Amino acid sequence: MIYRTSFLFVFVLFMNAINLCAQDVEKLHRDLIVVDGHNDVLATAVMRGRDISNSLDTGHTDIPRLQKGGVDVQVFAVWSNDKKWPTGAFKHANEQIDSLESIVARNAQRIELAKSSRDIDRIVAAGKIAALIGVESGHMIENSIENLQTLYDRGARYLTLTWNYNLPWATAAAVEDEKPAAAQQGLSEHGKMIVRKMNELGMMVDLSHASKKTFYDVMAITSKPVLVSHSNAAALTQHFRNLDDQQLAALVKNGGVVGVNFYSLFLDSTYEDRLQALYTQQTGQAPDAKMTTRMQYNKLSKENQYLADAPLSNLLYHIDYLVQKVGADHVAIGSDFDGIESAPQGLDDVSKFPLLTKALLERGYTPEDIAKIMGLNFLRILRENES
Repeated sequence: MIYRTSFLFVFVLFMNAINLCAQDVEKLHRDLIVVDGHNDVLATAVMRGRDISNSLDTGHTDIPRLQKGGVDVQVFAVWSNDKKWPTGAFKHANEQIDSLESIVARNAQRIELAKSSRDIDRIVAAGKIAALIGVESGHMIENSIENLQTLYDRGARYLTLTWNYNLPWATAAAVEDEKPAAAQQGLSEHGKMIVRKMNELGMMVDLSHASKKTFYDVMAITSKPVLVSHSNAAALTQHFRNLDDQQLAALVKNGGVVGVNFYSLFLDSTYEDRLQALYTQQTGQAPDAKMTTRMQYNKLSKENQYLADAPLSNLLYHIDYLVQKVGADHVAIGSDFDGIESAPQGLDDVSKFPLLTKALLERGYTPEDIAKIMGLNFLRILRENES
């Protein structure tokens, strides 16, 4: 009886310790200012008729899940495929901003559009989500500095210079980085004018998707710290969308920030092979050569989708590596939710951000460094661009 009583006492203490740890993690996460620097739900869901005011059973993002995930600041990407919108892209950008403004108007007690770090402070203090706008791909200004000004006036606080296609004034990693160095193009003189105008406005220059030549051309002329909103470490996963060590060194010198991308393809070099194997196993035939990774993934069962997803540890390896190379002051979050088909196991949608906080805490990161990575670093360079 004494043994059983002692065992029960120890068991209760153990369970209380587990609960206390969970409570501590939850409190830490809720005390953070959580900023996700890149989310594509406007282009991929809202513009297709989905209302993110209510809980959805598809996609990664809606307002209830943002609240559940403790997301304080969500950057909504304004994006369109360059090939689909060779003209009319500026109009399409404004239509997406219109859609965000409509969402905000219908949910004024839960979310508000922010146009400055001061707005963010006020909105978050009021217990609401601060919605920030980032324009993904410079083709949406249609080569016009006047259009750039208009998008800034409407709330855009960063411009990703390129997407996966070259522009007349800036080039993309997807196109340029495989060319011989002598053949690579970067910023044109007009592109340099656009970057200087962004510095003047206080609009962050986003170098995700940019070619290496464009990256270094920007670094040579910018007067403000840059953002790399949703990219990872090329040393761990070789992909043109990830930054190599030389770029990371230049980023530190500039004072900029890289936002870690959740896409399995950018986190795990075995993702495509694993996805194809699972698709073949489930369907009994190899995927057609024309099938994208998204098409393959969407054909899988939920169980196989989970197996295809990169392990959460891969995301942590990238964070570890980036912190090692650039320091905890230069790493942020840029999930790319709703722009990707596959996120790390467990990070199913925006409601699961507390899992990342927990994983970083368990990995030995201090609460101070977690706070920087989860939001403060992004806010720092926003303020530095404003000044």
